Amino acid sequence: PRSPLASQHSSWRDARGLLTGDGASPTEDFDWHTCRSGAPEQWEHEYGVGEAPPLRGFSPFKPAERAEAKRLGGARAALEKCRQEADALPYRTVALGGGTARSSDEQWVGRACLKALEKREKMILRGGVVPRGIHTWDPSELESCGRVGERVIASPMSTQPFSPMAAEALPRSGHNFRMEGGVVRVYEPGSAREPGPMAPGLGPILESAETNAGSGAPTLAFEQPVSDSDFFGLLHALMGLVENPEANTFAFRRLRLLEEQFSIYQMLNGQKELLTSRAVPHRDFYNVRKVDTHIHHSACMNQKHLLRFMKKKFREEGDVTAISRGGRNLTLKEVLKSLGLTPHDLSVDLLDMHAHNSKNTTFYRFDKFNAKFNPIGGESRLREIFLKTSNKLRGRYLAEITKEVMDDLHSSKYQMMELRVSIYGKSRSEWKDLAAWWWDNQLASTHVVWLVQIPKLYGLNKARRDVENFGEMLENIFEPLFEATENPAAHVKLHAFLQQVVGFDMVDDESVPERRVAVNMRKPIEWDLNYDPPYAYYVYYVYANLFVLNRFREMRGFSGFTLRPHSGEAGDLDHLASTFLLANGVAHGIMLRKSPMLQYLFYLAQVPIYMSPLSNNVLFLEYRRSPFPLFFQRGLNVSLSSDDPLLIHLTKEPLVEEYSIAAQVFKLGNVDMCEIARNSVLHSGFPKDLKEHWVGPYDAAAGTFGNDIASSNVPDIRLRFRREALAAELAALAGPASPRD
Repeated sequence: PRSPLASQHSSWRDARGLLTGDGASPTEDFDWHTCRSGAPEQWEHEYGVGEAPPLRGFSPFKPAERAEAKRLGGARAALEKCRQEADALPYRTVALGGGTARSSDEQWVGRACLKALEKREKMILRGGVVPRGIHTWDPSELESCGRVGERVIASPMSTQPFSPMAAEALPRSGHNFRMEGGVVRVYEPGSAREPGPMAPGLGPILESAETNAGSGAPTLAFEQPVSDSDFFGLLHALMGLVENPEANTFAFRRLRLLEEQFSIYQMLNGQKELLTSRAVPHRDFYNVRKVDTHIHHSACMNQKHLLRFMKKKFREEGDVTAISRGGRNLTLKEVLKSLGLTPHDLSVDLLDMHAHNSKNTTFYRFDKFNAKFNPIGGESRLREIFLKTSNKLRGRYLAEITKEVMDDLHSSKYQMMELRVSIYGKSRSEWKDLAAWWWDNQLASTHVVWLVQIPKLYGLNKARRDVENFGEMLENIFEPLFEATENPAAHVKLHAFLQQVVGFDMVDDESVPERRVAVNMRKPIEWDLNYDPPYAYYVYYVYANLFVLNRFREMRGFSGFTLRPHSGEAGDLDHLASTFLLANGVAHGIMLRKSPMLQYLFYLAQVPIYMSPLSNNVLFLEYRRSPFPLFFQRGLNVSLSSDDPLLIHLTKEPLVEEYSIAAQVFKLGNVDMCEIARNSVLHSGFPKDLKEHWVGPYDAAAGTFGNDIASSNVPDIRLRFRREALAAELAALAGPASPRD
């Protein structure tokens, strides 16, 4: 504060006197309690003689604003002031000039990109149909429950997920179906005859509708997906574009331009964003919704949590029969004794399940990474007891620790998960067993939805003689789903579980060398080789069966599924090219850094990418080289996920740990993290009404969600910039309008 006696200190102009101690200090008569200089009698110009001014609390406002602050009510005035200052700042952008002339390369690449976007738009699955006959949550009702100690047996999809009446009251549809050429075909009720003789690669021979028009020939109930040969041909055409030098040069320049545009946007509008987010009451990064869009169920807990749970079971249930080995049933005590251990000996270091270490032994070694799921140096016994749904205990321990993870989610309130469980295709009973495990253990949470992952393990299943060919594996995976859709009353538990499943994933080691698909490939029933089909072959047949299944379930009023496979973690670029055409979103996607053209296409289509930099750090890409910050700056539709907390993370909140490390290493701001969190909500399979409550209203005409900053904490100008940048790119690809336009 300026001293009223400042004029008396004019003799302090000589700095040497101040430094050497000659002369009085300018603050020796300053009263830090009253913020005034001199004796009280010198304040008579402002107060009465000998009267000290009243003590004042700190206020960020000038005197003229204090009355307004008092009127608005304390801290609310600070929010209002931030809002007013933000509104006073203009939204500034940079217009790119230079005319509309384009080179011949730019013209043909632009047309090719738009054609690829058109093909993708026609082919991707449309899932997420609201279930019929099941009451969905009101968002405020959903948030009012979930407190620890008050477990609510409900899911985001239904208030009564375990009610048998929901399925028993549904009649059969009467449709007939069978797998032909690797894809299930559904026929109108009463129109399909008994299966005829088998044609190689095609399944039963069906008489054509043209030759049997008057004899009740089979009639398909739904349109069929694009044929395998057409898709493989389209994939080859897309790979021609992806590998073209001119196309990659064009895409690289456009991506660099997007990157620089975002940098300029932040310089021009950073202060406006900061003030806008400060003006939002209550919201910050910690209490905006965040969804872990890529997390595997058997690794959803951290290692300390699993250790604590195991010790508890060894102490309290040591006499429980837990496993069979060599024709003998072993109790928990006997299992531990066979390892030469006691419960007291167990520690995180002894479990040795963390994939990261100083020697980096799992880098490019997917086999060693998977071996980390076996505690204590690869002991499969403990994994079977504690981390499997099918075992001597019927998966009870895994269900109990899953409930504990759900309780942690309830206590955090603002974190959600999409847990992935496996179906291997070894037998048709897998679905029945998985649904019974979920139903019997009442594994519903208001913070959890489920995905089903299909490991690419045909070669292993074939070696173990579980299946004879790839077609049989597809039958084991998909035919039970069609049966439960056609007759829910006969498959009550499976029907209820499918109503909680939002999508399908494909997992396993992408780095294994493979040949690219040809246009004409052998049919699944003919694939009796001892090794796995190519990645694109897997993706197509999973997609094709989900395409038909979604239409069947939509006709029945049931929820549909999306296709969200692992893609681009390693391996060839045709993995990402095939998922660009067929998938609703991909996990990892780090190989996009090696293909400017594919990266540009993923940007234009805004394909969701669920990235896990910490997971990549222990397998295929060091953290410092992660393309996540570059993808985010360029505007790709990215979110953060944890992948395998059991093997990677150290804290009770692995998703927040993922955000925290990314914020520190990549220098992300609060608005950046809230935007990524908002992306995760939109990427997820949670119901639309909940997404509206969490991020903003849904625009049915545009098919997109708006933004409510009071819920998402993302300033509107950030999303406006993203929309304008994307619109400008699409306009640039289309080129200038012709005079007739």
